[in-house]
Amino acid sequence: MTALTPILRRRGWFAPPSRNFRNSFFDDFAVPSLLSEERGFTPAFDISETENELIVRAEIPGMDKEDIDIHLTDGVLTIKGEKRHEKEDKKEDYHRVERSYGSFCRSIGLPFDVETDKVDATYKDGVLKLTLPKSERAKVKKIEVKR
Repeated sequence: MTALTPILRRRGWFAPPSRNFRNSFFDDFAVPSLLSEERGFTPAFDISETENELIVRAEIPGMDKEDIDIHLTDGVLTIKGEKRHEKEDKKEDYHRVERSYGSFCRSIGLPFDVETDKVDATYKDGVLKLTLPKSERAKVKKIEVKR
């Protein structure tokens, strides 16, 4: 959710507005420079839960499955990867390249125990899909009230 909210400068909640509000509005958003040397990316994650499992989908197009590293330790799922830029020059003059390259690392705290030996990971069409089955302890059990 933090990716959807702007990163505000530290000027306080109730600070008076700047004199040139229209021009300073976009200063509040952290926008990476297109010309910066430090290029990285943050893949989009979708996390859904069913009665028996947790499903994590990550959009990481343009990567090889060998460049993706997945760990599950102490209830924390960590997904790392590196997207490499292979420069191929064919005497073309590039004016702008709008692709993200670099490494990423995302960690997700799991709200329940999973059966680690039954975790399934697939990578197809740029989407990594992880299926994490809930352990029997984590599954919701309906308790019937007796008279």
